[in-house]
Amino acid sequence: MSRALINIFDLTVCYRPKSGDPVVALDGVSLRLWAGEIVGILGESGSGKSTLASSIIQLLSAKSERHGSVLFQERELTQMNEHELRRIRGRHISLVPQDPAISLNPIIRAGTQIAEVLRAHLPLNRKERKDRVLELLRQVGFDDPDRIAASYPHQLSGGQRQRVVIAQAIACRPDLIIADEPVSKLDSPLQGQLIELIRTLVRQNNTALLWVTHDPATLVGFADRIAVMQKGRIVEEGKPQEIFRRPADAYTATFMQLSRELALGSVDARTRAANYVE
Repeated sequence: MSRALINIFDLTVCYRPKSGDPVVALDGVSLRLWAGEIVGILGESGSGKSTLASSIIQLLSAKSERHGSVLFQERELTQMNEHELRRIRGRHISLVPQDPAISLNPIIRAGTQIAEVLRAHLPLNRKERKDRVLELLRQVGFDDPDRIAASYPHQLSGGQRQRVVIAQAIACRPDLIIADEPVSKLDSPLQGQLIELIRTLVRQNNTALLWVTHDPATLVGFADRIAVMQKGRIVEEGKPQEIFRRPADAYTATFMQLSRELALGSVDARTRAANYVE
């Protein structure tokens, strides 16, 4: 078997507040991803899945303490300085955040924000960057890329802004994309469209994708492998059909059952989910 694209080993992250006991967000997490693989990180809010995503690209709070290893293409990310990490972020590892309204600068046109990613990492002249921006906007499904490129974020819908963020993420054809709840704020039809779009793009470029979500439905027919997280640990890992049909862990089984009932609109399930303690 070829070497893993990224190898996370025994990763622990602890937050130390000004008062009170330290909070362990990740507790000895180990995970591997291979090129072209789609891996879903599934868990409740507070399970540690977003901390895992931030740990990979070394965007943790200054109040955090970290132990363990994150090897990317045999390079130890935890030992890199900020200058070295900036050469990795955007070029080799990119992020699709949950809320594009926060990640996009409201006073800079969408096309310029995509072009800045290209300017930071690729030796393209101004015309080449402009052409690449329009090509990227077409790739993410825009029929009028010139208008989108000239628009400010507030002039775009939520789905359009998320497509712009996806265009940023794939701009330099990275080796790994981390998508942290990227469709959770969109309606179901648009969720399906963007999931299919992302799947097509990562398959075309043989890009690895780490898909962070609390919703098992977004992983159906999409992920190659799923890791279920609870209280900062991976409690179960396997192929989607195994996780969905025959969960081996009691937490996974309860989580899946609640998710199915919530999808069907069960009032009882909503009550139990609100009181559910991980």
